[in-house]
Amino acid sequence: LLFLQRVLLLVASDVDALCACKILQALFQCDHVQYTLVPVSGWQELETAFLEHKDQFKYFVLINCGANVDLLEILQPEEDTFFFVCDSHRPINVVNVYNDTQIKLLVKQDDDINVPAYDDIFRDEEDEEEDSEKESDGSEPSEKRRRFEGDVIERTMKRRQRREWEARRQEILFDYEQYEYHGTSSAMVMFDLAWIMSKDLNDMLWWAIVGLTDQWVQDKITQMKYVTDIGILQRHVSRHNHRNEDEENSLSIDCMRIAFEYDLRLALYQHWSLYESLCNTSYTSASLKLWSVQGQKRLHELLADMGLPLKQVRQKFNSMDMSLKENLLEMIEESANKFGMKDLRVQTFSIHFGFKNKFSASDIVYATASLMENIEKEEPETTNFIKALDSLSRGNLDKLHQGLELAKKQLRAIQQTVASCICTNLVISQGPFLYCSLMEGTPDVKLFSKPVSLCLLSKYLLKSFVCSTKNKRCKLLPLVMAAPMDVEQGTVIMVGIPPETESSDKKNFFGRAFEKAADSTNSRTLHNHFDMSIIELKMEDRSKFLDALISLLS
Repeated sequence: LLFLQRVLLLVASDVDALCACKILQALFQCDHVQYTLVPVSGWQELETAFLEHKDQFKYFVLINCGANVDLLEILQPEEDTFFFVCDSHRPINVVNVYNDTQIKLLVKQDDDINVPAYDDIFRDEEDEEEDSEKESDGSEPSEKRRRFEGDVIERTMKRRQRREWEARRQEILFDYEQYEYHGTSSAMVMFDLAWIMSKDLNDMLWWAIVGLTDQWVQDKITQMKYVTDIGILQRHVSRHNHRNEDEENSLSIDCMRIAFEYDLRLALYQHWSLYESLCNTSYTSASLKLWSVQGQKRLHELLADMGLPLKQVRQKFNSMDMSLKENLLEMIEESANKFGMKDLRVQTFSIHFGFKNKFSASDIVYATASLMENIEKEEPETTNFIKALDSLSRGNLDKLHQGLELAKKQLRAIQQTVASCICTNLVISQGPFLYCSLMEGTPDVKLFSKPVSLCLLSKYLLKSFVCSTKNKRCKLLPLVMAAPMDVEQGTVIMVGIPPETESSDKKNFFGRAFEKAADSTNSRTLHNHFDMSIIELKMEDRSKFLDALISLLS
């Protein structure tokens, strides 16, 4: 189908989308398919890119964008234009599901999309005959009148049925569209495609792993879903990476090997010091309450319990004594348990390039995300996107290391901001949700005008707040977080995060709630992000918007 045609790839700005894009690029290369890649960070860019290219292209591939709105309605394409949509955003818009001519959804077979039945939401328009009954011409009036009365009753019944059907349809659609959540990682869906075509390579498998890990790091999927998908990938890993022991010694320097492992849930610890990683990982920082003097004391007690000297934990992980590193996992896990951290071990994968480079999947996620939202140099977003995409190739280790350094800075910035928000009581309960707003002039505030960084900050802040508050009701509340977006234009970026509970299904109702609150107050908002729970808003409209949100959710 695509051999003779050029394809336009529209790719969203998240790590899972980049990984899916790498897999698809490799598949296109196998089959010599020509394509053009356009990064899109929101609906506006998507529409612009489509309008610019719709005359030259007939085939469009959308990665992690496009599934959750009526694409045909938004883009108004010609009839001979086709869209292939690989997007983890749920729920999928019903028109996209049931339009099988122009829109092809790439969804895993076992992915449950819970879409309503066709007959419940679409019906053929019946031509309602108008009451254009001929006037009676005087012959047999009684019979005519009877026929006329029968018609009226029948029509009234039809109208009533239609009204009931409409009301039911609204209800079904409301239930279906109320919560936003995420399906299988797009990189995994692309890898599945490669595997079905027998074109799957170890590189592609690694990208699928990083795509899944991105969903886990960004807290987009449940623990159950993560473990299930890890299991699926584990089978592929053993298929691709089994080698005989004697062959093992003759591994060449440029080979790559993927391994399943239980690892510590500590961010970037193998490229940092253990101490820095413990301080800047949200799980450990929140559990120990490191923003308080008491928390710092508990950290030192934890290290003493492990029998790790401060001198060792504060130096680079690579330089630590081998004797300490050998059973580090067990030591840390045993001590962490005593301090109430029961989930410090996580199932993941690592990759070895040659003899000396080893990275875990979450290292790559942090590095790629920070390259994508790099604010150190004033560079166009496209440049950052391409750098992030390149860092995923194994030939670009220097870019990856650059990403790791950036990621450390970003994690430090997040942790410092969380600490200052909690110590200065910036998180306030608004009734149905918690609210926190970063002021212009806060350190690192520019970083948090970027969606991925702001979402990470919000999730870390909510975790920490839940650990620090004594108020039981507040522990169950969701969080709305705002940060300055563009000072000259007077806009803020706002994100809504579901409650932080053990059994959380990661479903987010803020997308719909934001839309309703904006409509009812005529607030000047921009719903430009592919995640509906992120919006931009004029500063002057913020208070009336929040008031509407409070009354809507109360």
